[in-house]
Amino acid sequence: MAGTLKKLAMCALMAWSGGAMAQDAAPAPAAEPVKAPSADAVRDTWNYFYKAQGQGPVLVEAKLCTEVGKEGPNKFECTVEVPAEGVKANTSVMVWQSYLVPQGDSVEDLMVQTKQGNVVRETKDVKVKGEGWRARQWTGVRLSKPGDWSVSILRGDQVLKTFNVKVL
Repeated sequence: MAGTLKKLAMCALMAWSGGAMAQDAAPAPAAEPVKAPSADAVRDTWNYFYKAQGQGPVLVEAKLCTEVGKEGPNKFECTVEVPAEGVKANTSVMVWQSYLVPQGDSVEDLMVQTKQGNVVRETKDVKVKGEGWRARQWTGVRLSKPGDWSVSILRGDQVLKTFNVKVL
């Protein structure tokens, strides 16, 4: 199952990243050719989008960002990621997420949670809908105090992705 979900996620990312949803901006011209997915990968993605209602979202990509594009070819994309050396205390960051959600589904059990060490500082609900090939969401969080932080994307009690961040 995990292997199939990874295939679906990669296919969705490669095949449909230009934007099939009305909210997506037109993709920038490719600097180099993009590898075409296999016919099986495309078929698996179609089957998941059109027939997997109730099976939940596939987290295709997630980034921790300080900026998300507001217009142009990078609209709704993470344009500046949190640097490896960390961020200053009281910095607001966005947990940028891209999902493949079965058509017509509405997923309301996703969360973004911040922890400083082992202490939970904040948990925010995230909702996504299967209205197109890619459902993007960015959730703002504030990293208020110096130390080692983690920012996690959760579905129920399942951790989908965790970022570790140094706050200076």
